[in-house]
Amino acid sequence: MHTYDAVVIGAGQAGLSTSYHLRRLGLDHVVLDADEAPGGAWQHRWDSLTMHDVHGVAALPGTDPPEGPGRANAVVPSYFADYERRFALPVVRPVAVDAVTSVGDLLETRAGTTTWRSAALVNATGTWTRPFVPSYPGIADFRGRQLHTSDYTGPGAMTGRRVVVVGGGASAVQLLGEIAPVAAATLWVTRRPPVWRGDEFDAEAGRAAVALVEERVRRGLPPASVVSVTGLALREQEREAERLGAYRRRPVFDRVTPDGVAWDGTGARWDADVILWATGFRPAVAHLAPLGLRSPKGGIRLDGTTAVADPRVQLVGYGPSASTIGANRAGRLAAVSVRDHLLTGVRDAVRPA
Repeated sequence: MHTYDAVVIGAGQAGLSTSYHLRRLGLDHVVLDADEAPGGAWQHRWDSLTMHDVHGVAALPGTDPPEGPGRANAVVPSYFADYERRFALPVVRPVAVDAVTSVGDLLETRAGTTTWRSAALVNATGTWTRPFVPSYPGIADFRGRQLHTSDYTGPGAMTGRRVVVVGGGASAVQLLGEIAPVAAATLWVTRRPPVWRGDEFDAEAGRAAVALVEERVRRGLPPASVVSVTGLALREQEREAERLGAYRRRPVFDRVTPDGVAWDGTGARWDADVILWATGFRPAVAHLAPLGLRSPKGGIRLDGTTAVADPRVQLVGYGPSASTIGANRAGRLAAVSVRDHLLTGVRDAVRPA
């Protein structure tokens, strides 16, 4: 069996950035991507999300960022596809990885009956495939429609509906901005009062926010999103929803009823046709379970991008590198860390010159 210097799992922003830097360092690697086409999670976003709506897509290394109007789920995948071709990145798809195991000094990545062997691994699977929906009493009895943001296709399906949006992040704010002008009524509920950002979010504020997430990862805690520590802000396209009162938040309900939601303490109820769970995602790392990377605190402890429990493993697009800018930086760091790991003598041991 051929032994690679590294296997990269995932071909989103973090995976492509890593592959670019691995190639520049002359490292033999393969990129395994579960999707049938380029684009990472962007290809699965809703049609109403335009390039005007996104917070910005950082340029992949060696190129300029995508520009101009258009649907984000078309523009960004096209950019990624062109990038793969331009730099001849060794992407293989569709490959849904089942598990990564340790075999002596090497790692084996298995997908169905096929196995790839490598001295190092870079996990770049992100979070899109693991939408999180919390459990509430009565949730299975709701007679209306329930969907997560990963299932959202646009505001058209919400026209004339009474919609509950659950979640206190930027996606909830953005989707309320689209839905409130067409819905019969909207209700925004969050576990904690939202924190609105009053000042400009500049580069220094961004670095401070990322540092807070990095500290959690260093301690082995489950990563929080960068957005959770930056605060929320309204854009111009959300002002109509603000005028309609969409951002008057209420505490999250105690239970779901067949016809809506209810608060037991006050006896209040709100009839709903749709519950939209803007409740985030969890890292897609179940395939790494055989390696025993999780700390007793529930997260994977990292030193930079290196898993402390197994230095052969790098994680990108995890925690502080979940943004497109962070993913680029993490890709370079991961590639350098793989090279440094190989220079310890592992490379000569598994693939003599």
